[in-house]
Amino acid sequence: MMTSGQLRAARALLGIDQKALAALADVSLPTIQRMEASDGVVRGTVETLTKVIEALNRAGVDLIGDNARSDGGGRGVRFTTPPPRQDS
Repeated sequence: MMTSGQLRAARALLGIDQKALAALADVSLPTIQRMEASDGVVRGTVETLTKVIEALNRAGVDLIGDNARSDGGGRGVRFTTPPPRQDS
């Protein structure tokens, strides 16, 4: 499971734009745009989500789920508590 915020943060950590991520994951630019524009958990086909997550992993980014341990030792950022909802 990946949230749109995690996806945007991962791109920011890598210093790449949406087009570059789409190329790394072998998915279309509109797919990445749709994923990042979604509210909360990103939805998509299992194949597409897997491609994006694997591309991020290859680039050096691990997505950490709620209450998951991170023993890898690399640098990163995570919320200590869930952020408050920002309803529009």
